[in-house]
Parts: sequence; C-alpha cells; structure tokens
Amino acid sequence: MAQIFHRSVNSIATLSIVGAGLGAGLLLAFAYSMDRGHYITDVKVVKEQPVPFSHKHHVSDDGIDCRYCHTSVETSSFAGIPATEICMSCHSQIWSNAEMLEPVRSSFRTGESLEWTRIHDLPDFVYFNHSIHINKGIGCATCHGRVDQMPLMYKENTLYMNWCIQCHRNPENYVRPRDQVFNMAYEPPANQQELGLKLVQEYKIQSLTDCNTCHR
Repeated sequence: MAQIFHRSVNSIATLSIVGAGLGAGLLLAFAYSMDRGHYITDVKVVKEQPVPFSHKHHVSDDGIDCRYCHTSVETSSFAGIPATEICMSCHSQIWSNAEMLEPVRSSFRTGESLEWTRIHDLPDFVYFNHSIHINKGIGCATCHGRVDQMPLMYKENTLYMNWCIQCHRNPENYVRPRDQVFNMAYEPPANQQELGLKLVQEYKIQSLTDCNTCHR
C-alpha cells in the first residue's frame, strides 16, 4: 500500500505540538506579566489630583504626622481624607496666595469638597479596617510604602490578596512596636523574628486567613 503522508509530516507534527506548548506557555507568562504590571495594578503610577499635594514636603520637610491629616486612622476603618479646614489651618497663613492652592481656597469659600482621586482603592467586596491594623502594630509604610519620600502620591504595593495573605500568615515578619507605627523611617531590627513573635503574643495577633475575614 502506498504511503499517504510524506515522512516530513512526522517532524512537522512534532514541531507543531512543541510550538503549541511553547505558545501556550508564553501566553500564560504574558498574561501573568500583564496582571502584575503597572498598567493593571497602578503600582508606581502617579494619578492626577486637583492639587499636586506632596507627602514628601509635608511629612519629611515639615514633620507633619500622618494623624494630623488622616484623623480617623486609629479609630475607624477609613483613614480619612483631610477636610479643607485642615489644609487651611496652615495655608491661610503660609502660601496663602499660591496659584496651585486656589482649588483649596475655593473649596474653603464655597464649602464644596475637593474631589481627590483615590490611590488605594480596594474593590467593594473587600473589607479593610485601618484601625485594627494600626492597633496591632502594622506600620503605615508596610502597606503604603515610604510616603515621606513621595513628591506625588502613588501606590507602592499591588494590594492583591496573595500580597495581603503573606502578612496574615506570618504577622511576626511585619509587626512593629506600636510607638513606631507612624515612623516612616523605621527599619526592622536584625532580630525581627524574635521581636515579632513577642509582639504577636503581646498584641494578641491572630493569623486570620479565612475568606470571611476580608470578604463579608
């Protein structure tokens, strides 16, 4: 019986299978890269704001504590966006005629709130409580990065679930003394594991990884 297919078909079939496998792998790698890239996560992406507010200037240069503006961070699930009155407590006296601050002055005159663009905006199906994390010894910089070095605000971490779970599974790697929570320059000590385990016990920190911890 005559041979139907040429012998080269075997090679072509093998190459096709290998090529399909490589293509699928490359596609998955590309999709993973896209999902972790700044174009999806917004990590390191500066958002346009009504006023180009510099945390670096206010925190590092002027020494303003986080809680002066984010007044409810220790007692509420929401850290709080500063009211215009807080801004004007300083800027009614300094830089009072600066053009870039006109939206602030206008807000103060009219009583209409400034519409800030959220940088850390979790999905509606995620519950997060700032006060719990603060009171359990999790520093601002752990999630938000070195805000004191950001001329304009951006997201430092993805805030993806697997990123959060790392801390929930091993809180001893991230917890710090409560009096250092708002210290942006805090560096974990060489004995972080030893200190962390001690603080986990002292602060009664639980390793909560059940779905209903965040998805309520």
